[in-house]
Amino acid sequence: MMKRLLPLAAAVALSACAVGPDYQRPGVELPDSWTSAPAAGPGAAEAAALDARWWERFGDAELSRLIDEALAHNRDLVAAAARVDEAAALSSQARAALLPRLDANAGYSRGRRSAETSTPGSPLVSDVRSANAVLSWEADLWGGLRRGNEAARAEFAASRYSREASRLAIAAQVADSYFQLRAFDAQLQIARDTLNTREQTLKLQERRFKGGVTSALDLRQAEAEAAAARAAVPTLEQSVGQTERALSVLVGKSPRTLATPPARGKTLAALAIPPAVPAGLPSELLARRPDLAAAEARLVAANARIGEARAAYFPSIKLTAQTGSESLALASLFSGPARTWAFVANLAMPVFDFGATAARVDAANARQRQALAGYEKAVQDAFRETFDALQAQGTSADAEAALATQARALRDTLRLARLRYDNGYSNYLEVLDAERGVYRAEQALIDARLTRLRAVLALYKAMGGGWQNGDATPG
Repeated sequence: MMKRLLPLAAAVALSACAVGPDYQRPGVELPDSWTSAPAAGPGAAEAAALDARWWERFGDAELSRLIDEALAHNRDLVAAAARVDEAAALSSQARAALLPRLDANAGYSRGRRSAETSTPGSPLVSDVRSANAVLSWEADLWGGLRRGNEAARAEFAASRYSREASRLAIAAQVADSYFQLRAFDAQLQIARDTLNTREQTLKLQERRFKGGVTSALDLRQAEAEAAAARAAVPTLEQSVGQTERALSVLVGKSPRTLATPPARGKTLAALAIPPAVPAGLPSELLARRPDLAAAEARLVAANARIGEARAAYFPSIKLTAQTGSESLALASLFSGPARTWAFVANLAMPVFDFGATAARVDAANARQRQALAGYEKAVQDAFRETFDALQAQGTSADAEAALATQARALRDTLRLARLRYDNGYSNYLEVLDAERGVYRAEQALIDARLTRLRAVLALYKAMGGGWQNGDATPG
């Protein structure tokens, strides 16, 4: 009987349509290309591709080592990998619900019947032994289980995409912290050099004051400038230490090793600036962003959950087949006369549940609308981040070039101011103004370099990992 019924039921279930809406990707108006991108050579847009190890474009082996260490040991990524494993297990569980289930059981019971109600001459104490195999299966006539399986697979995919988004975010955070650390290093070195220069100037002014060559005003001004430089050094040293520890946490170091400062590679000025994004790069490249893929996968899952909820409106059919043996004696348990079998077909259908099923469908529809809004918002954010990063890439380069010119001019101004003061053509205040200008310009130039590197980093992150020109070697 089972050989005849199971194939028939399977054919009915597989041929039935699943209730609920089929997923269709939402229509989003996208630009054809990045019109604000700088020009590139012919064919560069067609050859553009994601660069999996984009951080190597900065040309710093120490930065690459730190990012590799973070991708292997960062605790947020460990948690993300565990969430992927959880989603994979739930997906397997949902897929198993589509298939028949085979259970086996064995039992033993011993009991005594009442002598008042028993047939005279029959034993009052009896032993019953049984062994059974039970095959059960729910016919998925309306596709509720299939919708659940579809949702679980989409949630599994979303967890994987989310893990990749976390990897991209961690790599970007490590690079940003490393750039900030190298900027603080450079600013601290400038502050120490400035302090050393001003302390030497203070000693010179003290000797000149004692010799009657200079006034007390020049001495006090030199003393004040030396004290200001001395105050800047510990503040920058604190910033360096805090950034070192933040970077150590990102790469997954244990609390015991947090006090060990990370190694340095190239200076901030020596870090390479990757090439600009090619003009005409297609906007479809953003489809490779893992966070957008995760948002769409969550939308697919929410859409499938609507069908899963609607299937509860319809009858469910469960088929159960059991075969086994039951005997009073263990020796005859598996003999022919002890054989038992049963087949049960159960049909269940909701009649009146005070709107519980309708409420579950409404909730599923609401979650789908939430997922849709989340997907559309993710697309908006992705394009905003990309356009912002493209603009920042150009403006930060211009700002750095202008500040470099300013710093060179102010250094020459300081050199001339010192010559004028040493030869008696100007007072010491002119030298102090020139020194302050050089100090501010050099600090601003470091900030501009940091801003430019961060703009490139933001563009790599916004593009989902980067790009390659036609003549580039894949990373």
